[in-house]
Amino acid sequence: MQLLKLSETVAFMKVKVPAMIFSALLILGSFVSLFTNSLNWGLDFTGGTLVEVGYEGPANLPTMRQILAENGFDDAVVQNFGSSQDVLIRLAPREGVKNSEISNQVITALQSNGDSVDTRRVEFVGPSVGEELTEQGGMAMLVALICILIYVAIRFEWRFALGSVIALAHDVIITLGLFSVFQLEFDLTVLAAILAVIGYSLNDTIVVSDRIRENFRKIRKGETVDIINISLTQTLNRTIITSLTTIFVLLALFFVGGALIHGFATALLFGVLVGTYSSIYVASLVALQLGISKEDLIPQEVEKEGADQEPLT
Repeated sequence: MQLLKLSETVAFMKVKVPAMIFSALLILGSFVSLFTNSLNWGLDFTGGTLVEVGYEGPANLPTMRQILAENGFDDAVVQNFGSSQDVLIRLAPREGVKNSEISNQVITALQSNGDSVDTRRVEFVGPSVGEELTEQGGMAMLVALICILIYVAIRFEWRFALGSVIALAHDVIITLGLFSVFQLEFDLTVLAAILAVIGYSLNDTIVVSDRIRENFRKIRKGETVDIINISLTQTLNRTIITSLTTIFVLLALFFVGGALIHGFATALLFGVLVGTYSSIYVASLVALQLGISKEDLIPQEVEKEGADQEPLT
């Protein structure tokens, strides 16, 4: 493999300070939104009743909300589901009322307006199940980050390990912040997408780290910043091609995949963009700021016992 000259490399680390400020602002904004707005938890986590209905023509959502409010369902979340004729109604659990009764009351209330309402599906989720899913989902992400930290520390070096975990946490926090700011529904499919983002971002970070280690061993002269820039430039084509092909598929899922996987596609689409950025300007930058050097990555030669003795004649 022919190594690039310094004049042919992209000076990624030249804008490390603006990148640090940009990431810090995104993380800060995400934390502010998460603490103030929280997440728009789906029924998978909160529990409650989900009713999907269909109309012969376009549904009048404001009228539906008014009818439900008049019948005691003022907290109902009413939204179109895939088309203007299909409507999804989400209701919080009610004490002393069975879920089956709630769904029947909703259908009866909507039909009282004289409209023909077709019940498509009814789902019930208990609050205890939702609380358990919340705990298990958070634990899954925490365990994934810890395992990644251990693996990268053994495979490369602890500075790269810390940089990788910080980059992954960076991606997760900002993706959660996006869902909090825009109040997008956070359900099990979105949680699965965030775990997939962790895997995608880690793969990109591992490729970059491996190239940095390889160049530290091949390039004997050169500053650490120069070697990191060379490594990032060498992996740039691979990063762009991988990201674009993934984004094309996710765009198809986002626009034509339907409402069921809309949140999943949104989380993955945004996560891939943030993950590509973090593999360049977070993981590598953290390792650089922690003082990574050639001595940390070049294996030391171990002198064999008796190698300094003269051979017997």
